[in-house]
Amino acid sequence: MSDDIDPEIAALIGASVEEYRPGTQKAPVGTSLPPDFTSLFGGMDPNAEPRDKGEFDVDLTRKGFDQVTKMEAEKPAAWFADPAYYKTVLGGEGEEATKLHELLGKYLKATDPKDKGVYRQQLIPAYWYIASKLALHSIGAQSPIPKKIAVRFAAILPNLLSPEMAEIFHRVVYEKQIDEPVYYVDEWMRAVATGLVSASATDEIKPRAKDGDDKSRFALLLQRAQGKRDASEGIMKAKAEERRQLESLLKERVDGICSHQSQPGLLHVPAAYNDTQKKSMGELYDIIRKMLAVDKELMQTIGEFDKAGEDLKTVQEKAGALGQEAKADMQTLAQEFDTLRQMTRLCIGRQGNHFPLLSREYFHGSIKDIATRENVVHALAWIESIDCEAFCRPYKSALNRIVPFVLLVPCYGDSGVCWEPFDNHNRATSRGRVAIPMYPKNLSLAVLTAVADLRWQVAKEKASYYWMEEGLTGNYYQWFQSRKIRGDVKEYFIQDYLIWITKEAEGIQKLEKEIRGIFWRYMPFSKDIKEKLKNRSYVYQELYQKDVNRSLSDGY
Repeated sequence: MSDDIDPEIAALIGASVEEYRPGTQKAPVGTSLPPDFTSLFGGMDPNAEPRDKGEFDVDLTRKGFDQVTKMEAEKPAAWFADPAYYKTVLGGEGEEATKLHELLGKYLKATDPKDKGVYRQQLIPAYWYIASKLALHSIGAQSPIPKKIAVRFAAILPNLLSPEMAEIFHRVVYEKQIDEPVYYVDEWMRAVATGLVSASATDEIKPRAKDGDDKSRFALLLQRAQGKRDASEGIMKAKAEERRQLESLLKERVDGICSHQSQPGLLHVPAAYNDTQKKSMGELYDIIRKMLAVDKELMQTIGEFDKAGEDLKTVQEKAGALGQEAKADMQTLAQEFDTLRQMTRLCIGRQGNHFPLLSREYFHGSIKDIATRENVVHALAWIESIDCEAFCRPYKSALNRIVPFVLLVPCYGDSGVCWEPFDNHNRATSRGRVAIPMYPKNLSLAVLTAVADLRWQVAKEKASYYWMEEGLTGNYYQWFQSRKIRGDVKEYFIQDYLIWITKEAEGIQKLEKEIRGIFWRYMPFSKDIKEKLKNRSYVYQELYQKDVNRSLSDGY
C-alpha cells in the first residue's frame, strides 16, 4: 500500500488494493467479446500488450449482460443465528451505540401506538449516525461479518426478523461473483476507500487541502486521458469491424458471380451470368467505395488512438507516484456515505417509509423481491433486451455501451434514481451512478425507474444548453409544453418510459401517438421486437417504415 494513504483508512482497510481487486484473484466471470474482435486483437490491446481490464474499468467490447446462473447461495449462511451478532454489530461504536440500543428496547416494548411512533422517529437519526460509523468499520478485510451485513442489509437486530426472513437472507449470495458493476453499500465504501472508484459528485464545494491539490489535479488529468484513449480504441475497433463486414460481403458477391452452372444441353460450357449475378456486379463498386471510405476513417482513428496513448503516457509520467492511485481520506468517506444517504432518501421519496432498519413489520416478500445483485442484473438484462440502447452513449461516430455503477441501498423505497449520468471529467467512457432500493414493492419497476432516470439525464446532459430543443429530451419537452401539463417533466417521462417497456413493447398501445414516435426514434426497441410489432398493428408498421426510409436516406 502506498505511503500517501490516510493512516486511519489503512487501519480500516487492512488489505492492499491488489488483494481486494477481484481481477487479481481470478479471471473475470463471463467476459464476452464480439465476433471477430478476437481475431483482430486476440487477448491483447491494440498496442499488442496484454489486455488488463480491472473490475471497475469500462470494457467497450462487452455487448450485453451474461446470463446469471446462480440466483441464490449454494450453501445458506447463518449470520443471524449467531447469538453474538447484535453485540458484534454495536461493539466499539461508542455512546451512540448505547443510545440506539436503548431506543430499540423502548420501541420493541412500546404498546401505545403514539409512543411507538415517537420512538420510531427517534430511531431514524440514531440509526444513521451509527450506520455512518459502521460503514467505515466494515470496509476492512478483517472487519467482522456482522458489521458488513448490518451495513449491507440495514440488519442491526436479528430479533426484528422472523425466522422465515432470516432464512431468506441467508440464501443471498455474499461474495461478488458477477462481472457487472453492481455493489452493496459496504463493497462500494471499500472501493471508494481504496481509490478504485472516485467519490460521488455532490453540489457542495469541498475545501481543497493544499497538499492534495496536485493529487486531485493529476487524478482528473489521468481520468480524462484514459477516457479519451478508451473511446478512441472503441471507435477504432468499430471501424475495423465495419471494414471486415464489407470485405466479407465483397467476397460473398464475388463468389456468387464466379459460380456457374452448366449451360443446359452443353455439359462443359458454363452458363451466362444470371440476373442475380449481374445485379451483384453492379453492387461491387458501391461496396468497394464504402470499403475505401471506412478504411480512411480507420486510419484517422488509429492516429487519434496513438495520440491519445501518448497523451496518457505523458500524464502518467508527470504524475509519478501521485498519479498512480488517489486514495480517499476520512472526510471523503464520510461525505460519500452522506451521499448514499441522500440517494436513499430519493429512492424512498417524501411520503415513503423512512424506517431505517430491516424488519418483518415492513418486509413481507421472498428472495425474488429483494434487490440482490443477481436479481438486479437479471432485471437490467431484461430491460436491455427491450431497450437495446438503454446503456449506450454516443461518442463521435461510435455508440459505446457503458453500464452505470449500480448501488443497492437498503431501504423501503419503490423507485430507483440516477445520481450521476456520467463523470463530467470523462464524458466519453465514464460510468454513471444509479441507486436502487433493496426492498421495493415491485423490483422490476424500481429498476425500470432507475434506467428511465438514467436515460433522461444522459440525453439531457448530452444536449446541454439545447436540452429543451433537441433530441429525446427536446422533443419530449416540446410535446409536454404543447399539452400545457403542469408538474415535473422528468417524472412524466419516467412514467411514460415504464409504459413503453411494459406495454408498448408487447404491442399494447397506451402512449399518445407523438410520444410513441419520439420513443421509437430515440429509444428504439430491439430488432426482434420491431419485427414482431410491425405485423401487429398499422401504427407500428408506419413507424417501422419510417426507420427504413431514414436508413435509405442515411439520416438515421
